[in-house]
Amino acid sequence: MIMKDFFFPLTPGSSLAKQACHPAVPYMLKKFCYVLDGSSCFTYSFQRDTYFVSHLKNSEKKALKELRDRLSVFYGSSSTSECSMWGIPLLSNDEKADVVLLKFLRARDFRVQDSLHMLEQCLSWRKEFGADNIVDEDLGFKELEGVVASMHGYDREGHPVCYNDYGVFRDKEMYERIFGDEEKLKKFLRWRVQVLEKGINLLDFKPGGVNSIIQVTDLKDMPKRELRSASKQILSLFQDNYPEMVARKIFINVPWYFSMLYSVFSPFLTHRTKSKFVISKEGNVAETLYKFIRPENIPVQYGGLSRPIDLQNAPPNPASEFTVKGGEKVSIQIEGIEAGATITWDIVVGGWDLEYSAEFVPNALGSYCIAVEKAGKIAPSEEAIRNSFTPREAGKMVLSLDNTASRRKKVAAYGYFVRKPTV
Repeated sequence: MIMKDFFFPLTPGSSLAKQACHPAVPYMLKKFCYVLDGSSCFTYSFQRDTYFVSHLKNSEKKALKELRDRLSVFYGSSSTSECSMWGIPLLSNDEKADVVLLKFLRARDFRVQDSLHMLEQCLSWRKEFGADNIVDEDLGFKELEGVVASMHGYDREGHPVCYNDYGVFRDKEMYERIFGDEEKLKKFLRWRVQVLEKGINLLDFKPGGVNSIIQVTDLKDMPKRELRSASKQILSLFQDNYPEMVARKIFINVPWYFSMLYSVFSPFLTHRTKSKFVISKEGNVAETLYKFIRPENIPVQYGGLSRPIDLQNAPPNPASEFTVKGGEKVSIQIEGIEAGATITWDIVVGGWDLEYSAEFVPNALGSYCIAVEKAGKIAPSEEAIRNSFTPREAGKMVLSLDNTASRRKKVAAYGYFVRKPTV
């Protein structure tokens, strides 16, 4: 994709500011949003939304009651399953049903008739699509799991996080295998809905609980032109059937033209929408993600410490975060390691591009230090380092980071655990 895919023709002497007033802006803005990803930028939940009915405005309480009453009239004689969503009977007068109804009301600015129509359409689609049972289906996309779209960990506030990366579709063979014809595209869309439904199954649907997810979208090498059809269909599905399900939308590895586009369209976006957008240029991925997600919950390919195999074990051990200033050397000392114990550590620096080494320093005077990992430069593309060492005598592990060749401050994190010696 190039800039002309988003902008209407330039006229001599025109400026971006003048173009922003062009009547085509609303259309281009919608196009701008769906080409980037299959999620709609118009339905993000506002950060300060409340699902406590007692906290609603009187007009909002009235709209909620009216929607509930009209829904009851429409589905009153139907079975509970006919009017259920994510396992929640919408005709029940409880807080979980209120949370779902409020999502549809907010998506339509509390216009009851529009909200009811959207809800009816969604219930019909879910029944036809088989969305309630889709998480149990084997759709045959093992090669895409954990690569193109996947739920991975939680943010600092407990929201499930979904990572999206379509860079693998630069490979023409892969693209043809997944999107080669209409049937393949439909199957992919079904799989993409399955990923989202898995994330939604992790939500509380309770006032004061976690009622939305985080979307992290990697724009690096994304073949946007080829994925335009799929993006448009994903947009339609998500926008119409998953209102207010995204708490925050984080774009990472953002190309230069995205920032320009955003500056042009930003004045046309509501505060509600802009408050959910986080835009991070290439090279700032870890620094950005650390603000919202703890390092031990971030995948290693994005500057975190989490590997897919870790998710199969116990919850991750909390990591320690720190910064490495430009021109600075940092040493991390892990003391109290017994003889015969095995220490396993993870360490990462966002963007690396510095020198790293690890050595074991015995407690006994006269013993020699052991270079566990010799000093060497770590490239910016390197993932987190994981290593283990079992000393023959008691001592401490020293992890050293040398950033003296750079002026740039870098975020970093490390974690470790020690397995005591077996008797």
